[in-house]
Amino acid sequence: MKTIQDILSSGTAYLEARGIDAPRHSMQSLLVHVLGCSKTWLYLHHEDHLSEEQLAPLRDLLRERGKGVPLQHLLGTTEFYRREFRTDARALIPRPETEELVEMALHTAKPHLGMRVLDMGCGSGIIGITLALELAPYKPEVVLADISDAALALTLENAAKLGAKVRTYRSDLFAAWAPQEDNPVVPPAEFNLVLANLPYVPDGEAVSAEVSHDPATALYGGADGLDIVRRFLTDALPYMAEGCLVMLEVGHDQGRRTAEIMRQLGYTDCRVLTDMSGKSRFPMGYAPRKSHEQQEAQA
Repeated sequence: MKTIQDILSSGTAYLEARGIDAPRHSMQSLLVHVLGCSKTWLYLHHEDHLSEEQLAPLRDLLRERGKGVPLQHLLGTTEFYRREFRTDARALIPRPETEELVEMALHTAKPHLGMRVLDMGCGSGIIGITLALELAPYKPEVVLADISDAALALTLENAAKLGAKVRTYRSDLFAAWAPQEDNPVVPPAEFNLVLANLPYVPDGEAVSAEVSHDPATALYGGADGLDIVRRFLTDALPYMAEGCLVMLEVGHDQGRRTAEIMRQLGYTDCRVLTDMSGKSRFPMGYAPRKSHEQQEAQA
């Protein structure tokens, strides 16, 4: 029988040979998952032997990881902002940069009682649910929207699991709330904080084997990747209160272009925040002041 250390070393080498990022971390995580232990226990028992019964499920998971199947899909969960979220093929895998976006939003926004928050393109719900829980003392009204029924089902599972009070809408951006005679959906009140992590990969651009397991609808955003972002920033205007803070996550080379789009649409104080790697990934701005005619139309 092989020891845990032997298995960790051989599994790491197997993943490394197949070009998997952070192969040792992946192998440790798979071992922790299969054995139902902690990484500390794994370290303290590295000379323990594993039976064939214990190795069988590990081999299956290792084979899938070697094909590029995301670790989060294999484990069924991922940690985000100190909480465990369910993750699977129904929605985009949460990225570390998205956690930075939430942190920046919480530091930049000015919370107040009854504030209204929107997470557009919510996927697994990590942004909106995290904001609902972190802003809970202010009793916010938090809305999450996505075009995918499957993603919204995952969002609701996470909200129930973590005890977050949110509302969800199936919508192609703001289409569900468009003022039409045959539209029975009542739109939420104007938002004070809007975050969006929308598809931004240019059509036809190659992605890694791991990213390719994400839903295509959550990845691709037109010729330059910003088609959906442009439409979102335009269509969002009627649904935002004056001074609403709007923050997005885009590709590492799209931040400045997105901020310029925001300026052209009338957003104010537009700028781009950088992630921990120094990449200009988070454009932000504030909703423009509404004209007297707009205020009367919405009254």
